[in-house]
Amino acid sequence: MKLVPSICPYCGTGCGMLLIVKDEKVVGVEPWERHPINEGKLCLKGWSAHQFVHHPGRLTSPLIRKNGELVEVSWDEALDFTADKLKGIVAEHGADAVGFLASAKCTNEENYVLQKFCRYLGSPNVDHCARL
Repeated sequence: MKLVPSICPYCGTGCGMLLIVKDEKVVGVEPWERHPINEGKLCLKGWSAHQFVHHPGRLTSPLIRKNGELVEVSWDEALDFTADKLKGIVAEHGADAVGFLASAKCTNEENYVLQKFCRYLGSPNVDHCARL
């Protein structure tokens, strides 16, 4: 068994945690006592942050609906599909027809890039909610 330093994935606070790894599988978490952000404390979400890692229902690759069924596709195909759909919506309905939600689970830099992308498309519809 080993402890692997990490950062909690739930919010933008950046609490330090130690992943408990046994036989190359994450089996639990412990607070990182010397971490300057949380100083050895974790919220309820942080304590359960490990539970999704090996969950059988977790998505591990992009999916696109084809002929009524979700089909696993490459990242390139998924990104091309998404870009084409966004372009089509903006072309047909205008930039006001699209909007984006930023998240406290992302870094400030990621949220900045999202709002810049939204503005690039010409849409003023970008919002942020720390409860996401």
